Amino acid sequence: QVQLVESGGGLVQAGGSLRLSCAASGSIMSILSIKSMGWYRQAPGKQRELVAGITSTDSTNYADSVKGRFTIARGSAKNTVYLQMNSLRPEDTAVYYCRATISGSYWGQGTQVTVSS
Repeated sequence: QVQLVESGGGLVQAGGSLRLSCAASGSIMSILSIKSMGWYRQAPGKQRELVAGITSTDSTNYADSVKGRFTIARGSAKNTVYLQMNSLRPEDTAVYYCRATISGSYWGQGTQVTVSS
């Protein structure tokens, strides 16, 4: 089993930056078996949506709304994934969740990102 813990959320003004971190814990075998990791977000009254994803081979994909502003990357140890968020907008306000996939999906508890106008 893999456990995920997000950090780095907070309150920031429009145009600012934040870096979210997701740390995966568990057996080394489980961590190395992760097929992909991703960041999702959910705003009040809206569906949870994919923000960015990265595979074990470092292939990435992004939602159109964040392309050019957000960057997802895995740490050197491969047990951490980051989401660098630049040029933040009020519409980026949401709870951001980390997800890891092996045979099934594992989710973190989420971290709140609030962008003020």
